[in-house]
Amino acid sequence: MHEEFPTDEPAVVTCGLPYANGDLHVGHLRTYVSGDALSRALARVGQDVAFVCGSDMHGTPIAVNAAEEGVDPESFALEHHERIRETFPQFNVEFDNYGHTHDGTNTELTREFVRSWIDGGHVLEKEIRVAWDAAADQPLPDRFVEGTCPYCGEDARGDECDEGCQRHLEPGEIEAPVSTITGNPAEYRTRPHKFLRLSDFQAYLQGFLDRLEGTANAQNQPREWIEGELQDLCITRDMDWGIDYPGDAAGDASDAPEAGDSTETDLVLYVWVDAPIEYVASTKQYSERVGADEYDWEAVWKNRADGGEIIHVIGHDIIQHHTVFWPAMLRGADYNEPRAVMACGFVNLDGEAFSTSRNRAVWADDYVESGLHPDLYRYHIVTGSEFVADVDFSWDGLQERVNNELVGTLGNFCYRSLLFAERNYDGTPDAEVSEEVREEIEAAIEAFHAAINDYRVRGLGQVPLELARFGNEYIQRHEPWKLTDDDPEAATQVIRDCVQLSKALAVLMEPVLPGKAETLWNQLGEPGSVHDTRLEDALAAPPDAFDEPGELFDQLDDGTVERLDAQLEARIEAAADDAADDAAADRADTETDDADSADTAADAGADADRTETETDDADAADADTMDVDPIANDRVPFEEFTDLDLRVAEVLSADPIEGADDLVRLEVDLGVETRQIVAGIRQLHDLESLPGTRIVVVANLERTELFGVESDGMLLAAGEQADLLTTLGEAEPGTTVQ
Repeated sequence: MHEEFPTDEPAVVTCGLPYANGDLHVGHLRTYVSGDALSRALARVGQDVAFVCGSDMHGTPIAVNAAEEGVDPESFALEHHERIRETFPQFNVEFDNYGHTHDGTNTELTREFVRSWIDGGHVLEKEIRVAWDAAADQPLPDRFVEGTCPYCGEDARGDECDEGCQRHLEPGEIEAPVSTITGNPAEYRTRPHKFLRLSDFQAYLQGFLDRLEGTANAQNQPREWIEGELQDLCITRDMDWGIDYPGDAAGDASDAPEAGDSTETDLVLYVWVDAPIEYVASTKQYSERVGADEYDWEAVWKNRADGGEIIHVIGHDIIQHHTVFWPAMLRGADYNEPRAVMACGFVNLDGEAFSTSRNRAVWADDYVESGLHPDLYRYHIVTGSEFVADVDFSWDGLQERVNNELVGTLGNFCYRSLLFAERNYDGTPDAEVSEEVREEIEAAIEAFHAAINDYRVRGLGQVPLELARFGNEYIQRHEPWKLTDDDPEAATQVIRDCVQLSKALAVLMEPVLPGKAETLWNQLGEPGSVHDTRLEDALAAPPDAFDEPGELFDQLDDGTVERLDAQLEARIEAAADDAADDAAADRADTETDDADSADTAADAGADADRTETETDDADAADADTMDVDPIANDRVPFEEFTDLDLRVAEVLSADPIEGADDLVRLEVDLGVETRQIVAGIRQLHDLESLPGTRIVVVANLERTELFGVESDGMLLAAGEQADLLTTLGEAEPGTTVQ
C-alpha cells in the first residue's frame, strides 16, 4: 500500500502525448484539464509535484500527413507542436515542462532504455510479415496500412483497432490490408524486426496490477491481456522518420546516429517506445531547469523499491500501452513503476461521438474565439461525469451548468457575501468564525483530501460547489440584512462566517477554476497569489478591509448559445456536402464499369428474388401462428440506436423492495462502477439465483425513482416472463453491446 498524499517524495503527473499532426478539440482537452486540476490539488495539500507532457513527433500519422502536404516530417511536426503548446495556456493548463519526443533529451534517454533492454537480454529478433505496397515498392508500417481487425472484425489501422475492440495490433496481424498510399491491396513480405520480450515481465506485471492505483478500468481491463501467453512487442518499424534503433552493441550516445538518419538496418523505434519515455525526459528537463535541490527527477523515476509517485492521466483507448507495455519498459531499464493510471471515458458532442473527418467537433480555437472564460469549460468537463464515464459536451449543456451552478450557486454566494461585508463593515467583520462554519470548512478540506487519494477529479470540482450551497443556505437561514438593526452582533457573526467561507472557496476551487479563484482571492484583498496557497489557508483569517467586489461569473445567454450552435451546424453541413460531392464523383467513376456486370446479373437476380419472396411468404405464414407482436414498420435511424449505451453487467445482489409486489433492487457491476437498478422481476425470477448472472443493461438511461428507490439504468428482458438477456460467452462486465 502506498502512503496517502502528501508524501515526502516528489511526484509527477503526466498526460498522454498529443500527436503533433493536427489541432486540439475540446474532447482532447479532457485529460489535460483533469491532469492540471489534479496536479494543482496535490500542490494545495503540500505535495512536491511536477506536471509534465510533450508532443509526440514521431510515428506514421505525422509521416502520412507531412507527405500529403509535401513537407518533411520534422518541419510539419514542429509547426503543430508549437500550436499545441500555445493552446494549453488558453485553457489555464500550465505544464511545468512541455517538450517533444524529437528533442535531444528524449532521444538520448530512449537509446539508453533500449540498450538496457538489450544488455538485460530482453530484446530478440524475429522474422515477421510486414505489409508491403508493391506499386510504391515500400513497406507499410502502422497507419500506412488499413484493413480488418483479426480479433473483432471491425475496420482497423495497422497498429490499433480504433473502431472496434481498441486492441493493439502487431505488424502482420491486420487482415485484408490496403495501402493508404495508393489505395491498392497490400501484400505481406517477411522482414527481420526487433521485439521486447514481454513474457520476461509477465509475473511482474501481474503483481504490478495488484499494486496499481487509479481508476478501476485501468486496474481491471489489462488483466485479460496478461493472462496466458503474453505477446512480445515489436519495437521497430520500417521507416526513416523516428529515433533509430541503436543496435545490439551498447555504446556512447554521442556515437549513435541522429534521429532520422539511415542505418544499416533501416529500422526506427516504434512510436510507442519513445513516446512514453518523453514523460521521463520532460521531468528531467524540468529538474535541470529549476535545479535538483528544488525538484529531483531521479527521486521520482529511479532507485525506489516501492515505485515512484508517478500518476498517468490518459484516455481510455491507451490503457494497454500504459499498464502493460510501459511498466515492462520501465522494469527492463530499472526505472520506477507508476503509482497510478487514471483512464477517462470519451467526450461526446450532443450525445454523438466527435468526428474530425466530418468536422463535427468543437475545436479548441472555437472555444477561445467564443470569448468564454476557460474556467467554464474546465468546470463543465471535470464535473460533468465521473472520470471513467463518457461526458457530453454541448453549448446548451455548458449554459445550464454555468448559469445554475457557477452563477446561481458559487458566484451568487461569494458576491452577496462580500458585497454585504464591504458595504456594512468595509471588509471582514471583527468576529471569530463560528464552530458550525469552521467544522463545515474542515469537512470540505477532508473531502478534498479524499478526492485526491481516490483519484476523483470530479470531486475536486464538487467540493467547492457543495460548500457554496451550504453558504447560501447559511446566509438565507440567518438573514443578516434583518439582523443589522435588531441584533448587530449576530449580523457581524454571520457575515464574518460568510467571508471566511468565501476565502475557503477561493482555495478549494483553485484546481478546477484557477482563473476565477485568483479573481476571488484579489477581491478579498489577499496578498500574493491563490496559486501559492495551501489547503490550511482556507481557515486563515481574511484581510480586515477589501474593496467592493464584482460578479465572479456572467450568465451565458441564449443568443450566444444559438450563435455557437449555428456555427457548428454550418460547419457540419459543409463537411457533409463535401463528402457527398466526393462520393458522387466516386460513383460516377464506377458506373460505367458496373453497367455490363449489372446486365449480366439481372436475370439471375430476378430468379433469386422470386425464391426469396416465396421463402419470406412461408416465414410470414409461420409467424401468424405464433403469439408474438408484428415487427414495427417504423424504422429508426442508426444514429438513434447508437445513442443507447448497452453494457454487459454482472448481478451482485437482488433484494425485494419492501411494500412493492413486483420490484427488485439489483446491484450490478458495470466494470467501471457499481450501479443500482430497480426492475419489475420479483414474481418472475428466483432472486437468490440471480447473483453472478451476466445481463445486458441500458447504462445511459436517465435516472428515475420507483417506490422511493433510485434506479440508475434498465435491464433488458424478453416477453411477459422477463427472460433476461444474457451473454453466450464470457464477456466481462462493462463490455459494450454492439
